[in-house]
Amino acid sequence: MREFKRTDRVADQLQKELAVLIQREVKDPRLGMVTISGVTVSRDLGYADIYITLLGENDVERVEENIGVLKRARGFLRSQIARRIKLRHVPELRFHYDESIVRGEELSSLIDEAVASDKTRHADETGEDEDNEEGR
Repeated sequence: MREFKRTDRVADQLQKELAVLIQREVKDPRLGMVTISGVTVSRDLGYADIYITLLGENDVERVEENIGVLKRARGFLRSQIARRIKLRHVPELRFHYDESIVRGEELSSLIDEAVASDKTRHADETGEDEDNEEGR
């Protein structure tokens, strides 16, 4: 069995090329600091789902604006990819916002709060037990 599937190799190459193209070639002032967090390619190489994150910007309005800019630039991006990667058919590009990083930060803060709460509760319980033992 092969070590890597072709779709995985194409997805990795698309991610690298798109990161460079978006950073250097897309000249839209509304576009923020976009990071491509992942790319998945369909088995027939017809579609590529590109997952992006925005540096320091998580509000819905800015996310939708950046996705819109990328959707309008997808024809340009696809033509540039066709020049850089040798494929018979360049996949259609579909952009999505990757919420996993934001969700991960939320979960991490909830875990930190729970740990801190548990520590204070444990300290209060041991402090009360020590007071009870001293009073005997």
